[in-house]
Parts: sequence; C-alpha cells; structure tokens
Amino acid sequence: MPNAAISPLHGLSRSTALLVAGLLLAGTAFAQDYAFAWNPRSGDAWIDAQLADINAYGGRYRGAFVDELVRYHAAPRDLVNELVDERNWAPGDVYYACTLAQVVGRPCRSLVEVWGQFHDEGWEAVAGKAGIAKRPDAAQRLKQSITSSYERWGRPLAEVPAARSQGDGDARLAPGKGG
Repeated sequence: MPNAAISPLHGLSRSTALLVAGLLLAGTAFAQDYAFAWNPRSGDAWIDAQLADINAYGGRYRGAFVDELVRYHAAPRDLVNELVDERNWAPGDVYYACTLAQVVGRPCRSLVEVWGQFHDEGWEAVAGKAGIAKRPDAAQRLKQSITSSYERWGRPLAEVPAARSQGDGDARLAPGKGG
C-alpha cells in the first residue's frame, strides 16, 4: 500500500518530487510557534525590525547564530542551545537577551530570567528592569552591536517598518523615531 503523503508525488520525476517534498518541509520549518508570542516591543522600531529579521536568520543559519552569541556576546553555548532547542525561544529574543545583558554588564542568564518573568511587558520594560537607564550610551551600544553582527553575517540590515496612520496604533514605528 502506498504512503498517503507520497502518493500525490507519484508520477513526477524524481528531481521534481524531491523539490516539491523539500518545499513542503521548508514551509513547516518556517512556521514557528515560539514559547512566547513574538512581539519584542523594545521601544525602538529599528531594533524591533532587526530582531524580527534575526528570527529568520537564526532559524535558517542556526550554527552561525549560536556562534555569534557565544563569541561576541559572552553567551554560554549551552544556554543558547537550551533556549533555542529546548525552550523554543525566538532567536530574536535570545539575541536581545544576551546583547542587552552585555551592554548593561550582566550575565546573559540574568536577562533570560527577567524576560521569562516579564515577557508580556516587552523588551523595553525588561531593559528598564535591567538598569538600561543608568547607562546613557546603552541604546547606541545596542545598535552598534546589532550592526556588527550583521556585518559579520554579511547580511543587510532590515528596513524599519513604515509608519501606520495615527488611528492604527503605535506611532513609534515611524521612520526616524526611537533613535
């Protein structure tokens, strides 16, 4: 008896069938359900756009993503692997936790714990709890760190989302706002 999943591919050339099967599998790989609903709310539209793009990058190039956090953001490899593989965190959240921790002089694990407790409030609130306001250059250092990661990855920076009309919600998404 033929396999029900394979039957629709019967009659196609082997290379075409493999291509179709690969596309079907790729679709399921990109449909990701993270432990926390993806909504970073860092308070900066540019950072939020980069974090959304980091989700795609981290999902596709997991090894390079993990290496980046370990080598350049002082993140323990076992923690990054645990967050991505076992706790099913979005790569953007893992990246931001470790990068923010580095900027405020705390271990990545401490920001992971704060995000785990207060993720419903967004990264802007978590950054406040981490003491980012006490570091006047922190926002610039965060942006430089993200830019440096993109340079190492050979990846163009994501565009900032276009502004919504005033009745549509968050005015912070306007280009040029949020630093």
